[in-house]
Amino acid sequence: MKLSLRALEVVARARLEPQIFDFFAGGADDEETLRANEDAFGRIGLVPRVLRAARPEIFQNLLGVPLRTPVVIAPTAFHKMAHPEGELATARAAASAGALYIVSMAATAPVEQVAAAAGPATWFQLYIQPDLGFTEAVLRRAEAAGCRGVVVSVDSPVFGHRERDVRNSFFDLPGGLVCENMRDPDDPDKVRSIQFDPDLTWEHIDWLRSRTELPVVLKGIAHPEDAELAIAHGARAIIVSNHGGRQLDTQPAAIKLLPPIAEVVAGRVPVLLDGGVRRGTDVLKAMALGATAVGIGRPILWGLAVDGETGVRDVLEILTAELVRAMTLCGCHTPADATLAATC
Repeated sequence: MKLSLRALEVVARARLEPQIFDFFAGGADDEETLRANEDAFGRIGLVPRVLRAARPEIFQNLLGVPLRTPVVIAPTAFHKMAHPEGELATARAAASAGALYIVSMAATAPVEQVAAAAGPATWFQLYIQPDLGFTEAVLRRAEAAGCRGVVVSVDSPVFGHRERDVRNSFFDLPGGLVCENMRDPDDPDKVRSIQFDPDLTWEHIDWLRSRTELPVVLKGIAHPEDAELAIAHGARAIIVSNHGGRQLDTQPAAIKLLPPIAEVVAGRVPVLLDGGVRRGTDVLKAMALGATAVGIGRPILWGLAVDGETGVRDVLEILTAELVRAMTLCGCHTPADATLAATC
């Protein structure tokens, strides 16, 4: 029997070492944003329409990549801490489910192997490093591996303060694991640390666009004016996100940030959302508010911890089936047809 995403989290917690579960599950400071991401969905109601012979349509074509589900695997680090096959198991599950996989720069499997397993529905997540030469070398690896887009995390000028990790003294990868995409091109035995750079500006996005033909997607947009700037600087898509509550605490829930950004963007580029999605009804609400697709992070890790590739595929299939059921119950042909109401 397939478990709900929340039930999978309970099982995953029992199987993972406590400090590893806390690393995956935790957020910044008091974790207000972490909780708000999920809670905010519960304050949005779905108002069904009846007798409409709804035939839900959920297939996507996202920047030229055909998908069978609007549920995207958001970039999360260190999958081998959840399961020995790590990102390779996640990639195979994504391919099986017809889902887009955004591979983390902090993956514990090299992008070449991950992209080969995931197929063409693969984007690569990038932190622009102070060493632009190294950044370009990582970009070239992603291009050569066949990734179809580059997702720049723009919400991390510094590393968020995560008190669970401090309490657990969890600062290093266990068991000889490394960030495989951070190997030095001149000395593969040397693995660099990911550096966060407070000096990044919109000029760095211009620089990146000048170095690649891949579509550049900006992840971590929270303000409508930044969405406008993103389009002006050539972003091909935007991901509305508060980094899963792991960076700036007390930032509003991602779903609350979405409507004004979708209004400003007005369909010029796809707008994705990640943060707090745990049910197919959450997917429907986000898409009714203007999202083209939604990303999930932690639930993928819970599925991976519970049952490897099968667990990840279960997560994707559960959310997709819940979305189709919710659309049918709401009388929706497309998610945009849904009628929403505040519940409190």
